[in-house]
Amino acid sequence: MKKLLLLLVFAGLATVTYSQSYSRAIGLRLGWDYGISYKHFLNQKAALEGVLTYRSWGDAGYNYNYFRLTGLYLIHNPIEGAEGLSWYYGAGVSIQSWGGQYKEFSKYLGKNYSSVALGIHGALGLDYKFVNAPINLTLDWVPSFVFGGWGSGFGAEVGGLGVRYTF
Repeated sequence: MKKLLLLLVFAGLATVTYSQSYSRAIGLRLGWDYGISYKHFLNQKAALEGVLTYRSWGDAGYNYNYFRLTGLYLIHNPIEGAEGLSWYYGAGVSIQSWGGQYKEFSKYLGKNYSSVALGIHGALGLDYKFVNAPINLTLDWVPSFVFGGWGSGFGAEVGGLGVRYTF
């Protein structure tokens, strides 16, 4: 009984701490690649976000797919006079897998090619939590530098729109 009471008090304090915003969110991420996003606030400003993305493309001489698992540490800053709106920045790491067929690669790498790579990422974006609804929108840019495998080097195309349920 004491444990249950302690749990209820802790849950109530967590609700008070995040009453102006949200503590967790899960939803879709749409952009260059698409996937699932989960964000968890550590305190009023700092959050951890995990993103699992996937991309697939193909036609007559071109067929590939990849997935990426990214972890980001983000710092949120409220925008004065705009309730529910904040801007954020941060950094993180990823691991990705790429594979497929591409006619230009086949003469150098064989008919099927696949690779695993690691990446480092920056993040810059806007975060909006609807005041009277459990919905959160994000719009961000996540430049990356990938080490090893296909697509290694700098990439500026990652980022997009996130639509998430908050709780």
